[in-house]
Amino acid sequence: MDPVSVTDLNKYIKNIIAGDENLEAVLVKGEISNFKHHYTGHMYFTLKDENSLIKCIMFKTYTASLNFVPKDGMKVILFGSVSVFERDGVYQIYCKSMQEDGIGDLYKAYEELKKKLELEGLFEISHKKKIPFMPKIIGVLTSNTGAVIRDIINVSTRRNPNVYIRLFPIPVQGSGAGEKIANGIKFMNKNKLADVLILARGGGSLEDLWPFNEEVVARAIYESDIPIISAVGHETDFTISDFVSDLRAPTPSAAAELAVTDISDLIDSLNLYKRRLKNSLKKRTEIMRLRYEKCMNSRVYKNPYQKINDLSIVLDGYLKQLENSMIKKLKDDRLKSTKLIAKLDTLSPLKTLTRGYSITEYNGKIISSKKELKKDMNIVLKFYDGNVDAKIL
Repeated sequence: MDPVSVTDLNKYIKNIIAGDENLEAVLVKGEISNFKHHYTGHMYFTLKDENSLIKCIMFKTYTASLNFVPKDGMKVILFGSVSVFERDGVYQIYCKSMQEDGIGDLYKAYEELKKKLELEGLFEISHKKKIPFMPKIIGVLTSNTGAVIRDIINVSTRRNPNVYIRLFPIPVQGSGAGEKIANGIKFMNKNKLADVLILARGGGSLEDLWPFNEEVVARAIYESDIPIISAVGHETDFTISDFVSDLRAPTPSAAAELAVTDISDLIDSLNLYKRRLKNSLKKRTEIMRLRYEKCMNSRVYKNPYQKINDLSIVLDGYLKQLENSMIKKLKDDRLKSTKLIAKLDTLSPLKTLTRGYSITEYNGKIISSKKELKKDMNIVLKFYDGNVDAKIL
């Protein structure tokens, strides 16, 4: 038997499958896993049940007819055909239509826990802690192998070579991983080993990311005194950890960018402030110099007594006005007093007596009528030059 090429073998298998009428139109139900919606519009995912799985692809031509958005954990019924992708030597379902068939068990558990923790207030914005501006130590909880830790180290050291990365290795998937993740968070807090924590892993299916959807991890994050950035999965993946954490990053690299301030940007900002301060001081100095020159050229500094002399002249004028006002007031008051005295003198009883009149008094009382006089009454007659005692006969 002559050997055949891999390409010929894949073609042969493809032709055999293509010749099977049962595989030209299949109706399959299962649960979506590892779903990816490519930027071209095509959808790639795995359809699984309790014991097996098969890869699927749905081209953009058919995705437009969907009345729902496929997600990991959804149970669906799909129609399509089975064929071989020759380049990779894998068989897969080429899906033409798809409809929902309920929610997968994991997805249902995810939604139930999310609702429970949200009602307890674990997602409250008020509880979230602020990420430090310039942390010295970045704690990273992830697998000690793989691209995640390398990406975080590369991004962090590029942004700030002085930052210290402290790795706490944890299993990021599998049985018991959730408990170990929670213990790692508690250990970092108890020993105060970092200023900020990054909880990270790469993308994966809902099953792969499940440890980050466990309640024990969510409560450990909520109780952490150290701020935590969650960077689990890809940008479209959301876990319970993302909602509880103080900050969510779409990728581990983005988490490093959020945690570590770019030292070059900080230096640029400092240089900008330095230039602004220098220009401000220069401008302020120039203003003060101009003000100084203006003051030194003013008459006050050139002839300091000029102002005093001018004010003395004004003061003399005020004094002269005051003196004139006082003299005029005194003259007016004297004239007024003279007039009042003359008027008073005219009305004086003594003035009347000089004209030949007299006043008759009895016991100090003025007699104004002859009816008041009686025989033998002793009276007093007042003249302008003296008094005379008299008796009524």
